[in-house]
Amino acid sequence: MEEFVKTQIRYGLRYVPGNILKSYFIPRQSGETRALRSRGFLRGVCHPNEDYALLREANIQWVRFDIPFPFAADGGESESYRAFKERCRGYAERGFSVMAVTPFPNAFVSNGIDPRTRSGEARVREVAAFLARDLQGLVGGFQISNEMGLPKFTLPLTLDEAARFIGVQAEAMYPLRGDLLIGYNSGGPEAKLHALMRPYHRYCDYVGVDIYLGCFAGLPGLMGIFESLLRYLWAMTGKPVILQEFGYISGGAPKTKAQKQALLRSYGLEREEDAKADIEALMEKLPGNFRHSIRFDGKNDPARYYDLLFHSDYRQHFYQEMSRLTCIPGYPHTPEGQAKFYGDLIGRLYELPFVAGAMVYCWSDAPYCGYCGQPDCPVETRWGLVDCDGRPKPSYYAVQKQFGRIRFWDNAGK
Repeated sequence: MEEFVKTQIRYGLRYVPGNILKSYFIPRQSGETRALRSRGFLRGVCHPNEDYALLREANIQWVRFDIPFPFAADGGESESYRAFKERCRGYAERGFSVMAVTPFPNAFVSNGIDPRTRSGEARVREVAAFLARDLQGLVGGFQISNEMGLPKFTLPLTLDEAARFIGVQAEAMYPLRGDLLIGYNSGGPEAKLHALMRPYHRYCDYVGVDIYLGCFAGLPGLMGIFESLLRYLWAMTGKPVILQEFGYISGGAPKTKAQKQALLRSYGLEREEDAKADIEALMEKLPGNFRHSIRFDGKNDPARYYDLLFHSDYRQHFYQEMSRLTCIPGYPHTPEGQAKFYGDLIGRLYELPFVAGAMVYCWSDAPYCGYCGQPDCPVETRWGLVDCDGRPKPSYYAVQKQFGRIRFWDNAGK
């Protein structure tokens, strides 16, 4: 089992059940939650395109995407950052708010800034302060980094170092924020991260969490778990909670034994165990994106590659399947099942007074998987409210209806 999963389980058992229970004996609101909800429940979507009219018709107000590293080698603004600002300007001029995700640790390291050193930490603070000043009027809030604890986003930092990385940025941004929201998110409960962040919660307007049930790790999910995890986070942190990412895959099914055997043979294998003899040979046959993801998460250690491929979430990528258990009962991985998921869940989220908003993941289907690069992999290709050609799916209309109701309730002062 991957190390981050072990950490989630160990600290989750320590913090999650007790805080869920605690949530039933404490107030469900605070001055902070009331103030944030008075601004309107955040109705958002991740990774949109510039189809402003279709976004607006879906009653979406917030859009969420990443900030590229802001500086070029000569110290001036990078071209990608200038393009980012223009993109934000386009949304701002049309009345949308941007939840901007700040650069990940690896972006700093790639630009010669090591957050683990004293001088590097000082530069991290400077970059954070620059963003807070420079993006005034262009964004509505910041999410500092993303899902610390998941190797893809955290490396080369440890989780302890990652919490410090988030905290010093929040501290630098907070006095400069004006009306902007400052916070961070976790991938799942990630109780250790939230425990490490306690000294920095004073600099956060919200805490975020990403919850994906019935879509990963070969595991089922239940709709009630969403409320339980949100309750845990509220009780543990006492901060307004934003569900920064949630979604449901609209396609994918288990592969038969014969289909899996045929795929193994296409790589020159009869059994999965045969890959142990020369794992590098198999790696070289994988699509480039897949190979890069495995090497990165495996810290370039070939001894880790076999387990990542066949005993982690990457197994679903390898076989381009959704396992039989990977679903929420009653919500099949179909366009209609995805729509039912949003139709049933969004209203329940709004009824939790400590939840300040929800960001659907994501706007559009993708032509290929971002992790493994395969076009037929359902794991990262079928999350969208619209298809690859921009045509609304049933889930678009479900979100449109539920966000429309929330917009009405907010305007009515519910």
